[in-house]
Amino acid sequence: MSVFGLKDLGTKIAITALGFSLIPLIVLGATMYSMFASAYHTKVRSNLMTLAENKRQGIDLFLREQVSQLRTLAYAHSIEDLSSQEKLEQILSTMQLSSRTFIDLGLINEEGVHVSYSGPYNLSEVNYKNEEWFNQVMVRKIYVSDVFEGFRGFPHMIIAVKKQERGKVWILRATIDSDIFDSLVRWLQLGDLGDAYLVNRNGELQTKPRFGNKSQEIYAAFLGSPFSGAKVAEFESERKKVFVGGIWLEQKNWLLVIEEDMRGELQPLFETQTATWAVVGGGIIFIIVGTLMITRMIVAQQERSEREQAQLNEELIQSSKMAALGKLAAGVAHEVNNPLAVIREKAGWMRDLLEEEDVKASPNFQEFGDAVDKIEHHVERAGQVVHRMLGFARRMEPVCNDLYINDVLKQTSAFLDNEIRFRNIQLVWNLAQDLPTIQSDAAQIQQVLLNLLNNAIDAIGRNGNITVSTGYDDESDMVRISIRDDGPGMDKEVQRRIFDPFFTTKRVGEGTGLGLSISYSIINKLGGIIRFDSEVGHGTEFTILLPVKHHDRKE
Repeated sequence: MSVFGLKDLGTKIAITALGFSLIPLIVLGATMYSMFASAYHTKVRSNLMTLAENKRQGIDLFLREQVSQLRTLAYAHSIEDLSSQEKLEQILSTMQLSSRTFIDLGLINEEGVHVSYSGPYNLSEVNYKNEEWFNQVMVRKIYVSDVFEGFRGFPHMIIAVKKQERGKVWILRATIDSDIFDSLVRWLQLGDLGDAYLVNRNGELQTKPRFGNKSQEIYAAFLGSPFSGAKVAEFESERKKVFVGGIWLEQKNWLLVIEEDMRGELQPLFETQTATWAVVGGGIIFIIVGTLMITRMIVAQQERSEREQAQLNEELIQSSKMAALGKLAAGVAHEVNNPLAVIREKAGWMRDLLEEEDVKASPNFQEFGDAVDKIEHHVERAGQVVHRMLGFARRMEPVCNDLYINDVLKQTSAFLDNEIRFRNIQLVWNLAQDLPTIQSDAAQIQQVLLNLLNNAIDAIGRNGNITVSTGYDDESDMVRISIRDDGPGMDKEVQRRIFDPFFTTKRVGEGTGLGLSISYSIINKLGGIIRFDSEVGHGTEFTILLPVKHHDRKE
């Protein structure tokens, strides 16, 4: 697979892994948050409904107590006592010692005229006969009014009780202190931005809200016909988002409205939301980093496997090629040897004739001799090539002995001392001293080493360095031999064909192109590995790995 293919594979693995990891995580996070948010909303609404119900009972109890107190006062005292200005002021003063809920008291006859009045306002001369509240109390006997301005000219509310005595109708009226009542209602507020107030059936405010006038849009959903129990709605405007609770009082057709700021009530939910997304975000980052790391590891492992597979394939192809060419070389050598033998014999016969006949007198005698010399020289050279081809094709079984590879290297390099000295090449030794002995064929290894050293000398030409090093690989239990030259190196095309038989970069007549092919065959037969590393301009290094214990490789 190409690099681009591996990148695509890595991308697919990463996308698939991220999909299977992130989608469930996000869905789980969103589902859990949604369920929690729904449950929390339900609980907030339930709490607000409970609060509204409790506070309605408190306000109803307050109104009931005020009505009861006024009625007790009306029936505990005679009309004669209540008609007395002095006595009424005494009664009001006594009541205000324990509670200042009532601002004033007044006794009104059936004509609507104040018989007596105790309070801070000048109401002694007013007539209430045409006032709505007067007619209502005459009909209902007990009446709690809405907020109205009346003769005082400012908003207030009253409680009135009807009493019959001496065959006449009397009304005892008291004014509720609006500040105390407003405080009682506003005390219901929750939080810094909460509010509570009362409205009548027309939606008109009956108490002062904490934050100024209110829009009927806030509690419009609760107006109309009174309902039992409390209801909760959500109101949202450009300026605020609130929970709105509404419940109707039992003592008066007033709607208790409670507002709770949604941000304050849902603050724990928002904090949970932030924590949830922080955990989900952290999880996403952790999964992405982990997935990318795993993907890189998989791709890297795949690359290594493919490189190893490619190297194995190359070795198999090379082995197959060598086997086929070995058979071909054997056939060619056999066919060429016979004509060479005839040519060599005839050339010898021609030389004998040149020495024995009168040809010596010929002016071309020297040319004849030179021609015969060249024939013999090239026949000899052709014979050596054929000999090498036979050696290449012959399946010689290695003779294994215990070898100390450093000694083999020293002995082999000795054959080339003159050549190395003549070309002014430095042979650098970097031999490991703790090498184990190996079981292998010394003669065949020497042949391989001679080929590699000869190639290194030819590559350098003159004035260079050849570094010979050895080592031991514990993991593979193999001895390593490296021969590195600082020659011109090889390009990719040469590297691709370096082990092919009859391939050579040397000039015609200086090489047969069989040295590396034979070396490859020998090392392979000995159970070892031969490889190289070369770069143009930076030299070439051949590395041989030989097993410590010989295992014949099956071909």
